[in-house]
Amino acid sequence: MAEEGRSLVNGWSNDGLWLAGIAGIAALTASAASLGWIFSRKRYRTEQSGPVYQWELLNSLYTHSPIAFAVIDRHGRFMDINRDPSDMVGYGKEELNGISFETMLADESREQTRLVFQRTLQGETCSREIKVIHKQGHAIDLNIHTSPLVRRNRTIGILVFIEDISDRKRSLERIRYMAYYDDMTGLPNRQFFMNRLEERLLSAKESGRPLAVCYIDVDHFKLINASFGRDFGDMLLLQIAERLSRSLSVPGDLARMEGDEFAACLESLENADDISRRVNALISVMKEPFELNGVPVHVTVSIGVSVSPDGSDDAATMLKRADAALHRVKVNGKNDYLLHSGDMDHIAIEKLTIQHEMHRALKNKEFVLHYQPQYDLASGQIVGMEALVRWQHPERGLVSPGEFIPAAEESGLIVPLGEWVIEEACRQNKAWQDEGLLNIPVSVNLSFRQFSQRNLTGKISEILRQTGLHPRYLELEITESMTMDVERASQYLKELTDLGVNISIDDFGTGYSSFHYLKNLPIARLKIDRSFVRDIEQDPGDAAIVAAIISMAHNLQMQVIAEGVETKDQVHFLRSHRCDEMQGYFGSPPLSSSGAQDLLLEKLNRPALPNYH
Repeated sequence: MAEEGRSLVNGWSNDGLWLAGIAGIAALTASAASLGWIFSRKRYRTEQSGPVYQWELLNSLYTHSPIAFAVIDRHGRFMDINRDPSDMVGYGKEELNGISFETMLADESREQTRLVFQRTLQGETCSREIKVIHKQGHAIDLNIHTSPLVRRNRTIGILVFIEDISDRKRSLERIRYMAYYDDMTGLPNRQFFMNRLEERLLSAKESGRPLAVCYIDVDHFKLINASFGRDFGDMLLLQIAERLSRSLSVPGDLARMEGDEFAACLESLENADDISRRVNALISVMKEPFELNGVPVHVTVSIGVSVSPDGSDDAATMLKRADAALHRVKVNGKNDYLLHSGDMDHIAIEKLTIQHEMHRALKNKEFVLHYQPQYDLASGQIVGMEALVRWQHPERGLVSPGEFIPAAEESGLIVPLGEWVIEEACRQNKAWQDEGLLNIPVSVNLSFRQFSQRNLTGKISEILRQTGLHPRYLELEITESMTMDVERASQYLKELTDLGVNISIDDFGTGYSSFHYLKNLPIARLKIDRSFVRDIEQDPGDAAIVAAIISMAHNLQMQVIAEGVETKDQVHFLRSHRCDEMQGYFGSPPLSSSGAQDLLLEKLNRPALPNYH
């Protein structure tokens, strides 16, 4: 029976070897309950049938264990391994026999493993994560648990339990990466940036050198995303991130905060000119158009800058100030940068207050419409009205759109507000018609969010049904930028024109579209932006642009209306170039509904344009 008690480990025998093996396996794979069961069963069977059952049980565990374990001699050489290790390390059992364990180790794990083996030979049980080199040359991560192999009170080798943890390590590294890096761009994320900024502020405090934070926002990105799709937008963000990184002296100082917003940390600043130079460099890298799927896309960025003169500020405060400065840039027209100043914090609070009060204003019907007449340049007759929303604030009085429209767009309130404007304009126009006044269209501006709604046509149809206004007396104004996605815009506009509503392009000449695209859209007329009309008497360039727009629009069977007309000379220029209509203070400022009604009564069937003859 002595021979039957020998193990399969190259002739090594000893119940202690097996017991150590079982204990090690149990420690890694079994619960305390199952361990107790194994040993109780072993004792029972041994009492009944002697050591044969013990040998069979242990041999089965050795052969079929899900965990690999190897026998290493005192010199660190493989003596045996319980299963084929090729799926783990690429080497077969025969290839490992007799070679040193150390030959498989990655350089960084050699000394650590040597110490583990030394301690194990001294009687300790050890665990360690190590790296070994796979036969194919790549590193893999293993977790080893070592126990001394004792025979007759003498340690004769080491039992090494081996677990491949490469997949687990990769998963943990992935989780760690996702916690601190943006998955799409590979840039640090907000959390990483804030942690790093705190470190940089400490360094700035020690050195006494100023540090700046730039909060960067891609202008009109939501429009690009909505027009061309998220995949297109993601590709654009990747290229933007690459350009911004290249423009920084330390590319790793750029982070993607969220969506189309980035942040950069600028260190070692010499003076205000240095700040200006480095921030302008971020803006300048956007000048060249991006090309995505053969489509050139012009992109600008807005940047808010917060400066800590001596590193005494905390990261959250720095970022909040930069964000406040960014908001001011966006309000002022984008494609620029601003340094944070004290009043910007007040403005940020004011914006939140306005958004809160707008909810109340919609509920309490504090919004009103004013109407600005539109005139036929040939006859001088009033041929339309544009509805312009105003806020009759109970404490501040009449609030202009420039103060609350940006807040409405940002908060999403622009959608219910826009629907109210359309409904009220239609109701008022139908009331004027019922009183026998001119049957003229009223035009209403559509916001981008409204235009993006799939049920827009249904909502317009329902408003017309409820108010009783014929569709031809409603004109919807969209901006050029809303036509960037020509296919989608064409579908939406066709639905609206099939309903009988007219469509015009507002602020023409300032956006993205061209006559090449517009010829495929059901556009009734173009509104020339006031920025071109303002200087047509002095600026030959503006005069040429206005004349060209009028000519090309007429060739496409579109009418043209010039907005922002304020002088007689502007009227004469527009008439001489056969512009169809005009709108502006030369004719009339925006009027309350009662004021507009009085004007319609006064000018009924008579030329209404001042100094017409």
